Amino acid sequence: MTDSPTRPFAGFEWTIAWRYLRARRAEGGISVIAWYALIGVMLGVAALIVVQAVMVGFREEFTDRILGVNAHVTVYSAEYDTAAGRSRSIENYDEMANAIALVPGVTRAAPIIKSQVMAAANGQNSGVQVYGETLEDMRSLPLIMSPEYSAGDLALFNDGVAIGSGVARALNLRVGDIIRLIAPEGAISPFGVTPRINDYRVVYIFRVGRSDIDRTRIYMPFAEAQSFFNREGFADEIEILVDDPQAVDDLRGPLLAAAGAATQVWTWRNANGAFLSALDTERHVMFIILSLVVLIAAMNIISGLVMLVKNKGRDIGILRTMGLTQGSIMRIFFICGSLIGIIGTLLGVTLGCAFAYFIADIQRLVEWVVGGPVWDPAIKLLTEIPARLRFEDVSLIVTMSIVLSLLITIIPARNAAKLSPVEALRYE
Repeated sequence: MTDSPTRPFAGFEWTIAWRYLRARRAEGGISVIAWYALIGVMLGVAALIVVQAVMVGFREEFTDRILGVNAHVTVYSAEYDTAAGRSRSIENYDEMANAIALVPGVTRAAPIIKSQVMAAANGQNSGVQVYGETLEDMRSLPLIMSPEYSAGDLALFNDGVAIGSGVARALNLRVGDIIRLIAPEGAISPFGVTPRINDYRVVYIFRVGRSDIDRTRIYMPFAEAQSFFNREGFADEIEILVDDPQAVDDLRGPLLAAAGAATQVWTWRNANGAFLSALDTERHVMFIILSLVVLIAAMNIISGLVMLVKNKGRDIGILRTMGLTQGSIMRIFFICGSLIGIIGTLLGVTLGCAFAYFIADIQRLVEWVVGGPVWDPAIKLLTEIPARLRFEDVSLIVTMSIVLSLLITIIPARNAAKLSPVEALRYE
């Protein structure tokens, strides 16, 4: 039989490669290393998918919670009141809100009162942040109208206050209970400024799923907040929601023009940009680190192929004398290594996607087993582990893993092809 070229990746090459991978018990070392390599690639790919899904999920969930209950843009007075020691409040807040609402892309413009007070109930005290808003404006906040959990009736908002679930838990409050709010800057009397203390009925309890909001947020009717905080005829800020929060910077100019002179804008990116940038940086770093894990796992393919070539030296010599070209020998061992990497990658994708999809159930199972929480919402700000699978992330991980597996198999496959038939059969 002459040394003639064969069709690349012919059927017999796949058959020989598959038989080599299914080594007999006497050659178990080869199959064991191949299994180790496959499992290593699978776990590396799965870990990379899960970590990327959690990092993306955390960023998106955190952003959704920010945009669902907080202003996308805040307009406030740029003038400073020296006597009061703070920025001056907005006097023509209705006209300003109406003008801002006419800016294309703005979906909500609401004047608010904003201040910090001490809340007390049932012998407990807690520092809280009070937002004064109208019932109509409250209903335009997505996460207040559709929270993770709610109790009471928001329609009764004008008869009391709405509080976060963390505030209710800290003060042991339920719907219908009385909460006492204590403002240090209260009524002005002949004896100076005395703290203002008022009692309010809790008519609505909400949980938006972001710990720092649920633990500190109280909403009060706008007119009552004006009276309680000595802001009659004024508003502290104009709270704005827009169609596209990601393009909020493009609205700076039109919003300033609509708000008028002596005003400033503060966007959600200004307030949270550094944190979101840190999340993006961490996600990229974790991708690089876990990519090295995949690379190390793929390196085991080389060990398996080197041992396979050594044990199949006699077979290589026979195949070469039968007429197989160096290209065929190289492709046979290339297929062996590639199958390990490709199968490991596909199994890793399946495992990683399943883990990310059921991560909330897995979290609850682990918490049940260990008898306690594994995710501290006070630190992570969210109540459960988020995960978002994105096609582009999974595709990048699959491409990287397969490319690494293919490149790694080239060197041992070439060494097998260069093995001389005479040398391979000399000592047989």
